Amino acid sequence: MRDTWQVTGSMGKGDHQVSKHIIMEASNMKTWYAVATGLRLALVLYGEWQDHTMAVKFTDVDYYVFNDAAKFVTMGQSPYNRATFRYTPLLAWALTPNIFLHPFFGKLLFILFDVLSGSLIFTILKNNGCSGTTSTMSSLLWLLNPLPMVVSSRGNAESVMAYLVLQTISLLQRRKTVLAALMYALAVHVKIYPVTYALAVYLYLDHEEGTLDPKTSVKEMVTKKTDSSVVVRFLWSLRPTWNRIKFGLVAGVTLVLLTAVFYVKYGWIFLYETYLYHIVRKDIRHNFSPYFYMLYLTAGDETSFFIKFLTFCPQILLLVAIALRFHKDLPLSCFLCTFTFVMLNKVCTSQYFLWYLCLLPLLVPRLTLTWWRTAVLSMLWFLAQGLWLLPAYYLEFEGQNTFIYIWLAGLFFFTVNVFIVFTIILHYDYKGGHLTSSKAD
Repeated sequence: MRDTWQVTGSMGKGDHQVSKHIIMEASNMKTWYAVATGLRLALVLYGEWQDHTMAVKFTDVDYYVFNDAAKFVTMGQSPYNRATFRYTPLLAWALTPNIFLHPFFGKLLFILFDVLSGSLIFTILKNNGCSGTTSTMSSLLWLLNPLPMVVSSRGNAESVMAYLVLQTISLLQRRKTVLAALMYALAVHVKIYPVTYALAVYLYLDHEEGTLDPKTSVKEMVTKKTDSSVVVRFLWSLRPTWNRIKFGLVAGVTLVLLTAVFYVKYGWIFLYETYLYHIVRKDIRHNFSPYFYMLYLTAGDETSFFIKFLTFCPQILLLVAIALRFHKDLPLSCFLCTFTFVMLNKVCTSQYFLWYLCLLPLLVPRLTLTWWRTAVLSMLWFLAQGLWLLPAYYLEFEGQNTFIYIWLAGLFFFTVNVFIVFTIILHYDYKGGHLTSSKAD
C-alpha cells in the first residue's frame, strides 16, 4: 500500500493500473470486513433474544465466567474468586468495561479480534505474493465461516488467540524478530498451546543460512551410506544463531515477567489455574479425544497418572518430526503442529478446532486439492462430528449409556483427521511457487 501513494510525474500507465488495482482490492476487503462484522453483530442480537426466551442459552457459559471475573477485578479482588476461571487475569481486566459500560462489550471485543484475524490472513497472503483474488477468497474462509462467527458472537475468547498466533506468523515472516517474540510470549501466556510451535519457530529463524533439508538428512543418516558431512551439516542447521537467541531471550523474559507480575499479585492460584491445571487436569467427561474412554475407565486406578503421561508421547514425537520436516514453511508447520496436538490431546472439544482453522486459509493457495476432494474431506470431517454428537446427546440429555458409541465415534473422527493430515501433506506445493489459479487472477 505504501507504493500506491507515491505518485510522481514519472509514473506510467502500467503503474497507475497497478495502483488502481491495489486500491480496488483494499476497497473490496473493507466491504467484506463490514459484511463479516454485520453478520456477527446480528448473531449477538439474536443471541440476546434467545437468552431471554429459550431454555438453551446462546451465550457461551465461559462468557459468564469472564464477566464474573471482571466484576471481581473491579472490586479490587482476584478474578480467581470466580470458580472455573482458568485464564490469564489480562482477560478479566480487558472485560471490565462489561461492568462499567455494557455486558455486550466483551462480545464486541471478541468480534473485533475475529475480523482482525481475517484481515491478517489477507495481509499475510498478499505479503507472500498471492494475488488479490486468492488472498480475498482465503480470507473469506475465515470471515464467512459459521464456526468462528458463532463462537465469537457467543462470547468465546478464541478469536483473541487466532489473532495473536496469526500476528506472530506475520511478524516472523517479515523478519521482525523482537516484535514476533513479544507477540509469541503473549500468545503462550494467554493460552499455553502455542508452546508447541517453539521448535518449528526456532528452526524457521535463519533457516536459509546453510540449512540442510531435515527430511533428506534424516533419510541419509539412517542409511549405511551415511556421509559424515551430512551429519555435520544437519547439526550445523540446528546451531543457535543471533536471531534464534534473540527470539528466545525476548520471548522467555517477557513470559517470565508476565508470570512474575501476576504471581506476586494473585499468588499460587494464578499459576495453577492458568497453566498447571491444563496439564494435570483430570477431565474424564466425554469429548472427541480417542483417549477419553480409556481415561474414564482408569480414572481411579493407580496407573492413571502413568497412562496420562504416556498420552503425551505421541504428541511430542509428532511435534518434533513436523518441526524438523516442515519448519521452512512456517504456516504449514504451525498448522500441522496444532492439528496433530488437538487430534491427539487427551481432551478435545469443538472450540479447539478454531486453533487450526484460523491457520488453514494460509495453506489454501498452495494446496493442489481438487474441488471434489476438498468437498469429500469437508463432508467426512462434519460427518464424523455428527456421528459423535448423536450418542453424546443421548448420554448428556437422555441419560442413556452410550459411552461405547461415543468412543467408537471418537476413533472414527481420529481416523478422519489422520486422513485429512495425510491428504494435506500429500497435496501441498512445497516449492514456494503459487498455484496456477493464483497466477491467472
